[in-house]
Amino acid sequence: MVAIAADVTAVILGLWILFSLLDANRANDLVSFVHDAARWLASWSHDLFTMDTDWLRTVLNYGLPALVYLIIGHALAARIRRI
Repeated sequence: MVAIAADVTAVILGLWILFSLLDANRANDLVSFVHDAARWLASWSHDLFTMDTDWLRTVLNYGLPALVYLIIGHALAARIRRI
């Protein structure tokens, strides 16, 4: 369950990166939901990187949390499996 939660979290953050790079319609319900969820999940790293390039800033500010969630989630899942 821990690994699945980490994967879902990373997928949400990855979807937002994709939607942002493809300039998805933010008025769409799915895009709005993914944006709100990703913003909440990445709140600890919001504006960690402040590049002038919007796409790079989005990739870094949402990609880093996705990697952190994946690494920590899968490490925790492996640890729990051993117990």
